[in-house]
Amino acid sequence: MDTDFVRKRITQLRMEKGVSEYQMSLDMGHSRSYIQSIVSGKSLPSMTEFLYMCEYLGVTPSAFFDEQMKNPALLQKAIDEMRSLPDKDILSLLSLIERFKEK
Repeated sequence: MDTDFVRKRITQLRMEKGVSEYQMSLDMGHSRSYIQSIVSGKSLPSMTEFLYMCEYLGVTPSAFFDEQMKNPALLQKAIDEMRSLPDKDILSLLSLIERFKEK
């Protein structure tokens, strides 16, 4: 496992969410230095904490490890919103995405 990737990804996603290490630590119910100790390489989260961290950051574990995904939290939010749409609206959105890709 590439622990350097994990640390950088936590930092990237945290910054995209717009929260400090201190705030994220407190929001997750830990001491204020919890996230700092992870990103500095002093520790790694347990599996339970990692899953909670993904939830906090608004990403799936799969999206967390997908290096190609630029803003996984935003993409996950779009997917979550689309789940409530009828098929015809989803097809309309796909058509619009295809038009954007052509440009």
